[in-house]
Parts: sequence; structure tokens; C-alpha cells
Amino acid sequence: MNKTKLFWSSLCIGVLCAGNAQKKQDSLATQQLEEVVVTDSRFNLKLENSGKVVTKITSKDLEKMQGQSVAEIIGRTVGVEINGVRSNAGQNLSYYIRGGRNRQVLVMIDGVQVTDASQIANDYDLRLLSVDQIESIEILKGASSTLYGTGAATAVINIKLKDASKKAFNLNLRSTFGTNQSADENDYVVEDFRNSVSANGTIKNFSYLASFSQQYTDGLSAIEDGNESDPYNSYNANIKLGYRFDNSFKLNAYANYDNFKSNFDDSFAMMDADNISLSNQYRIGISPEFSYAKGNITVNAAYNDVDREIVSSFPSKFNAQNVVIDAFNRYNINDKFYTVLGLNFQDNQMESFIIPFGETEFSQSIDSEEAQFTITDPYANVVYVSDFGLNINAGLRLNNHSEYGSHLVYSINPSYTFDTDFGYLKGLASYSTAYITPSLYQLFEPSFGNPNLEPEENSTFEIGAEVVFDNNARVSLVYFNRDEENFIDFVDTGNFVFQYQNTEESFTASGLELVAQVDILKHLNLNLNATYTSLEEDLSLRIPEIKVNARLDYRLSDNTNLGLSYQYNDERNDSVFNSTTFENDTITLESYGLLDFYISHKIINNRMTVFANVTNILNEDYQELFGFATRGRGLNLGFNLKL
Repeated sequence: MNKTKLFWSSLCIGVLCAGNAQKKQDSLATQQLEEVVVTDSRFNLKLENSGKVVTKITSKDLEKMQGQSVAEIIGRTVGVEINGVRSNAGQNLSYYIRGGRNRQVLVMIDGVQVTDASQIANDYDLRLLSVDQIESIEILKGASSTLYGTGAATAVINIKLKDASKKAFNLNLRSTFGTNQSADENDYVVEDFRNSVSANGTIKNFSYLASFSQQYTDGLSAIEDGNESDPYNSYNANIKLGYRFDNSFKLNAYANYDNFKSNFDDSFAMMDADNISLSNQYRIGISPEFSYAKGNITVNAAYNDVDREIVSSFPSKFNAQNVVIDAFNRYNINDKFYTVLGLNFQDNQMESFIIPFGETEFSQSIDSEEAQFTITDPYANVVYVSDFGLNINAGLRLNNHSEYGSHLVYSINPSYTFDTDFGYLKGLASYSTAYITPSLYQLFEPSFGNPNLEPEENSTFEIGAEVVFDNNARVSLVYFNRDEENFIDFVDTGNFVFQYQNTEESFTASGLELVAQVDILKHLNLNLNATYTSLEEDLSLRIPEIKVNARLDYRLSDNTNLGLSYQYNDERNDSVFNSTTFENDTITLESYGLLDFYISHKIINNRMTVFANVTNILNEDYQELFGFATRGRGLNLGFNLKL
């Protein structure tokens, strides 16, 4: 199908379905679409009053996607491509949002920035997080450095973990098992096991939550032509404690431990290998909150420690520590003005070890005494919500970096809501800037690092409209244009000597994002999103020009739900190293579409839910990454028990 026709067909379907839902509104059970979002302002404000592009995945949405990973769920939202989720379970994940890369996407957990200072992109690995721990996810598009600092250039993924139950004791058990094989296999052996347990509750002013999850996946090779499977094994533990001293002061504390072991193959020779990637990470933090008449003061403080090891022909070890302290005051002047004043502090350091050629023992390659920087950012944000439809969200942030000095970013985001006989119509526009600090590896790696690097700079313009039909349907269309300067690239300086450098040329990414949520019939709901992304060749790696996600949910009864989802990914360019010319060749990967089915049923007084997924029903044979394996048709079964 012609790509342009596909996108506009998706647009027409969304609009027609919305109109159809409007005609049938008298006979429909209305769906509550007045969602409350936090990430765009740090206040609980109606989505109607937000001029930002925010996608919220609620706990009800997560119930309809049981058996999927965090990355798979997020990858089904508009404008998001997470590469690696359909491959071997140990495949590294790449986040592509609005033409950006991992280092331009900020992940937050319970309002705290989470990063890995040992990584080249300084990014957080979503494989470390279990869906069973999550209450909801908000995805904020566009440059958001004014509120969230470095890395918030194309999106902020804000993940809220579950809170303790109001009961004194509550136990949750979940188990899933399924197949894991390529499209050319048909034995359907059970090779994927995921289990979790959570105990939580509230006793007077004290709340507690403890959870543990485990995944073991085998059966699929990392490379497409591999003869040996490459297993993946992970563990995740989480403890969350809270105490409310009185109505004005509460204290939360938490601790997380994540561990995984992943086998992988030789990606240069594209052959089986006994390579292993090991990761151990723990994170501890506290979050005191003091409330007063018209506001509250919150301090989010966390310490993160990461140990990674690569066992291969080029063995290496990495260790990194990260401290984040974010203190902010939210003040509600009145029902029209909401202000945030804050100070964010980060301290990052890392060290690495390699075995030099011809030697047998590890020696230090990056010294932690040198590879360290601090960031101190004061910031301010204000939201104005009028009583005549006008809303304004604006902010400033001054980044102070120990290596390159100060940098100012800002944002302005007006929107206007028109009340109509059928619901409301909202128009929005925004202009915002962002920055991405160089990672410790890019600054201090002795062979490739460059201590003179400057931060990458982004500016994003957005304009769009949203129409809501009396809570039965919502359709939005947004155009974005993002300019990128000081792009940090891995440059060949001559004689096969490479170094990280800021490029002089600027890049542009633009596109359209369509979202439609519609009650088609009484118990039949459609969720549709489509993304068109226009990129310059230097930015187009693995990013589809057209991407469409559609999901039909049908409530067969009070206890039974059915779901059918489809995802289309347009053709993409991939880059492959040519060992003959010692250069990268560009290869086009064909487009593909995936059809999945989901069913769940509640039993035993709604305390137990059993569910099943059939993924890639048509057994599509495709490539997500050139030369690497992808999953064919799969089946998983599971249950969720609440006691």
C-alpha cells in the first residue's frame, strides 16, 4: 500500500469512527476520557487543560496487555518506536521518538530521573523493570528540559509504580509461560517463563510494598542464522515504605535491585558465540513531602549503582554511580495559577576496565577520579488555566554543568479549549528547547572521548488540535518540527582514528501524530494511532516513515475481555559494517505488519484472572535489525491472583 495513503486512511478511519460514535452516543455506555495527567506540569490537571502532547497508559490499559513487556507496551503508543522488543529477549533496546535516540529520551520512575552513567547514551534500560510493578505510564512528547533537565529532548517516559493497598495485607501472584521461536520453527516449545509476587498493605499511618519478579527466556538465537539459542535471565526486587506523620508531612523510602544475564552472539562476524552480558543495579531513595495551605514541598533523592560486565573476545567491565536530588515547591496561587520552583542536582561518575591486546589481566581504561561531572539546575514553571478556555504552560531552566558551564532552556505552550454542543475542541501550540549533556564515556574514554564536547541542543515546534465527543470519542492530530544542533557523532578523523565530536551541521525531523479513541458500540472500543516521520538521511536509522497501531477491545461479559491488535511498521534503513571496505553500508529493511489476539477472564469472585496471548498470528517473517533473529508466531498463558 502507498505509504501516504496508509497514513491518511488511518486519519480518515479515526475521524469517521469518531463521527459514528457521536451519532450513537444516546445508546452507548460512555467512556470516561477526562484523564488527569501530571508529567506536563507536576500538578494533577485535566488533560483538557493541557497543551502538551501526553499519552497516558492507565492501570485498566495495562490489564488489557498482560503478558507483554514494558518496552512492548510503550512501543504501541503514537510516535514511539522501541527497536529490539521483537527480537531475542536479551537484545539491547533502542528508543526512537521523533527522530531522536536513547540519549534524547528521559525515563523517570515515581518522578525521579533514572539513568545509567556507565552507558554511552547515559540511558535507562527498560528491560530492568517488570510490568507487574507499574500502576500507570505517562509519555510526554517534545522538548521538556525546562521541567526535567538533560535528556528530555524528544520525550519523557514517566512510570508510576504501584502503591500499597489500603487493606492491612494484600498478596498478588502472577505467572506467565509461553513459546519463543522464530517464524521458520513450528515446534511451539514452552521457553518463556515470567513470575512475580507482591505483598503490600497499610497499617494505620504505615504503608509497605515488597515485590519480586523473575524472567527466564530461551529458544531463540540472537542472530538470524544462529544454531544455538541465547537465553536471558533476569531478577527484580522492589521495596517501598511510607509513613504519614500527620496531614502535612509524609515520608516515602524505597530500594530496588535488578540483575540480568544475557547470552549474545558475534554481531561482526554474524556467527554463534558464547558471549555474555551481565548487569547488576541497585537504587535507593527517599521522598519526603511537606504540605501547606496552597502547596507542598517535595524532595526526591536517589542513589544508583551499576555494575556491568561483557564476557566476549573484547572483555570489559563498567561501574557507575549516580546521585539525583530534585527539590521543588508546588504552589497553587489560586484555581488559575499553578507554579513550580525547583533545584535539581546530579553527580555522575564511572570507571571501566579492559584487557589490553596481548595481556590477560584487566586494567583500568576510564578512571573514576577523572570521569565525573555534576549538574546543578534551578528551574521554574507556571501554568495558567483560565475560565474562558485559554491555558498557558511556560518554563525556564538554567543548566550548570561542571564540564562546559551554563546553558539556558525555555518553553512556551499556549492552548485554547472551545466548548461545543458535542464536547470540546482544543487547539494547541508550543515552542520549547532542550539539551543533552555528553555522557561520561563520550567525554573521558581515553581513545575516543573528547573533553571539549558541548551539549546537544534541540528546539521543537508543535501545533495541533484535539476534539472530544461527549466522552465517547477523542481524536487528535499534531504536527511537530524538531531542529537539532551540536549533534555528537562518532567521527573518523583519519587513519581509522575515531573520536566523539560535535557536528557543525544541524538536522531536522518533522512529522504528524494521529490518535483516535472511540466507543464504536456499547462494549466495543477502538484505539488507533498513526505516525508519519520525515527525517534527513543522517537521522533515519531504523525509524519507519509510517507506523500504525490499532487495537479493538470487546467486553464479552463483566468477566471476559477480548482484544485484537495490529501494528504496521514501514520500511527502514539499517547500517551494517562491511569488513571488506571497512565502511558502513546502508540496507533497507522491508515493511511488516503484526496481528495479535488477547483474551482474559475473571474467576473465583474476581480474585483470579486468567489470560492468553497469540502474537504474530500470521507468522510474519521479518527483520527488526539486519542479521538478527525476530520472534514468529507465539502463544503465552498466564494468571493473576489477588488474595
